[in-house]
Amino acid sequence: MAVAGGFGGLAVSELRQVKTLEKSKRSYVYAEGALEDALYRSKAGKNMPSSVSYTEGDLSVTITVTDVANAIEIEARGADSNARRAVKAVLEEGTEAAFNYGIQVGDGGLHMKNSSSVRGNVFSNGPVTGENKNIAYGDVISGGADGLADGVHATGSVYAHIIRNSEIDRDAYYQVISGTTVGGVSHPGSSDQSDADLAITDATIDAWEQAATTTIISSPCPYKIQGTVTLGPAKITCNVEVENSADLTLAGPLWITGNLDTENTATIRIDPALGKKSIAIIVDDPANRTTSSKVSLENSTEFFGSGTEGSYILFISQNSSAEQGGDEIAVHVKNSASGDVLVYARHGKIVIQSSAQLREVSAYEIELRNTAQVIYQTGLANLLFESGPAGGFFIDSWKEIP
Repeated sequence: MAVAGGFGGLAVSELRQVKTLEKSKRSYVYAEGALEDALYRSKAGKNMPSSVSYTEGDLSVTITVTDVANAIEIEARGADSNARRAVKAVLEEGTEAAFNYGIQVGDGGLHMKNSSSVRGNVFSNGPVTGENKNIAYGDVISGGADGLADGVHATGSVYAHIIRNSEIDRDAYYQVISGTTVGGVSHPGSSDQSDADLAITDATIDAWEQAATTTIISSPCPYKIQGTVTLGPAKITCNVEVENSADLTLAGPLWITGNLDTENTATIRIDPALGKKSIAIIVDDPANRTTSSKVSLENSTEFFGSGTEGSYILFISQNSSAEQGGDEIAVHVKNSASGDVLVYARHGKIVIQSSAQLREVSAYEIELRNTAQVIYQTGLANLLFESGPAGGFFIDSWKEIP
């Protein structure tokens, strides 16, 4: 009887533990469900009280929403009798953009000259051409029935309707091939790759422009930035020149309705208080997108994020000359310009030359000259931009808490 009683007590104890574990799991699942609902409501701009409770039988959960600087903290504390579990998520204000390639190009294509190179994958809706088997350290994709890879050396695989005069370290996917060595497996008769849209839409750029109108600067013109200056968010309604060793700190997005020139060892950085957020400098004169709305970055200009990993400066030009068949350059980067910088010209042409080094480039057409390099930085697939009230929210973290 004593032995039986001992086993019986142990069985009862284990049964209690199993029931407690079951209740714990139920409270966790209930809290997670409530948190998901609160996240959806907050991201979608729907009504979300600062505190709300739900009850279903023995289950209960309390949600607490707290506004902090540029973020929303949401806690969900669930309970099933005495079994309690809690989860927390943080929403940061901003807009996401995904740069999945070292270079992404529209119909104008990528043209590499001299000893220029790309350290990262290349995706182009147009042709990808090189003069001296210019190196792309990754895969090269030229989409559509007119896809062409000509005169390039890819350390990865190449996907194009036509491949010629190239060197491919891995596999080749094509309809037509000539004058090319393939280190991996050849796949004749492969389907053409579909075209892909560039990362940032005009609608997003328009929203970022409106977020910059907190301050309007209309004089002097041209607006010259010298010495140590902090700007943003701001709209500058004329040409802007950053020169003579100027040190510009960005506290928010800028919208320049003219041209932008940086030179003479100028430095542009993001305010450290912004953490891992990135800043957009948009150069766009809606009244003149053919001969204006242009960016020139040169003469050893240096670019720095906030000091937190994942923070970058993004230059956007809305010049559309290339898309309309013109020869204006939307963004011209040269003479050792380098740093935590991305350049984007959805409708225009970007030219990078000399020893300039950038983290990512996207445009309708791109030309690399001399020893220019694009060195893709991991983490660009999920950038968070500081864009003021137009930005929405990004899930920064989601975890269980005590």
